[in-house]
Amino acid sequence: MSPLDARHPPGWYILCTARALGRKPLAVQAAGRHWAVFRSASGAVSAVEDRCLHRGMALSAGKVCGEHLQCPYHGWAYGGDGRVRIVPAMKGDGHDWVSTALPSLECRELDGYVFARIGEPAGPPHRFKHLGEPGWTSFHMATRFQAGVDACVENFLDCPHATFVHRGWFRTPTAKPVRCTVTTLADGAQAEFFDEPREKSVVWWLLSPRRGEMRHVDRFISPHTTEVEYEFPNGLHYVITSSCTPITATKTQVHTVISFRSWRGLGPLVRAFFEPLSRHIIQQDVRMLDAQQANLARHPGRPFASTPADVLGGHIQAWRRFARGEGEPVAAGQVQHVDLVL
Repeated sequence: MSPLDARHPPGWYILCTARALGRKPLAVQAAGRHWAVFRSASGAVSAVEDRCLHRGMALSAGKVCGEHLQCPYHGWAYGGDGRVRIVPAMKGDGHDWVSTALPSLECRELDGYVFARIGEPAGPPHRFKHLGEPGWTSFHMATRFQAGVDACVENFLDCPHATFVHRGWFRTPTAKPVRCTVTTLADGAQAEFFDEPREKSVVWWLLSPRRGEMRHVDRFISPHTTEVEYEFPNGLHYVITSSCTPITATKTQVHTVISFRSWRGLGPLVRAFFEPLSRHIIQQDVRMLDAQQANLARHPGRPFASTPADVLGGHIQAWRRFARGEGEPVAAGQVQHVDLVL
């Protein structure tokens, strides 16, 4: 079993983008540990703890030599499994001299990212919906939050906060009733919203038709992925997928892919204003969650109060506790109706 901080549920976590790995190793922090991620001469991607067993030098400061990662201090070389392969000052296989191996992670390269298996996840990495499909345009964002995964995931799937944090940009208070249907899934839960107001919003003024129904579904995929999907009858379709990698208990790296299908040939034009707008909005969340975490540190251990308007909050917490081996989530197929005011 790969090393795991008990606070972080088992899963496939993104360590970095695939193109960030060149000929040099990369220093990455995830799940409370520091890792040296490298691509060997054969193209295999590996991650080992960023610490030479000899005198503790950072392996990420070394270099890749064929299939091995070489420490810059005394040249000890490691395989992707963390075993010592070469001790230059001694003859023979390095493992003959040092039987201890560094902690290492199984890695997979998918959708332009390097995923690492931490713990014993239930299934394969979650793929980014519609990424690379014909007719779809996508762009990527990497965002650092000074907040834990729980706070990030709930924020991404929380409609009421948008009327205040993103007021005028994404949503504006209208005091209109909105219906919501929450459905439990085999790997999480989803919320579908009906009769949402779209007026007085820069995002919807630019990116949606003035008339017609909007299908909006928010999904939590355990233990650390969110999907927000908007679809219109004229073919416009937006999907925002975010994968959260815990750095520490109170720091998270979020990799987001936004994919959209627009009118034929207009994808690059839509992206030209959609991407900077998205980056502006997510930075509003960064500032709010950073401030929230700073205040939580001033009041440690205080409980939260919730209402039915936190439509996915309880399900997120139950699934993340279950992933850590605590309790059970609600069985799949359960449906709950909630009335909101947005």
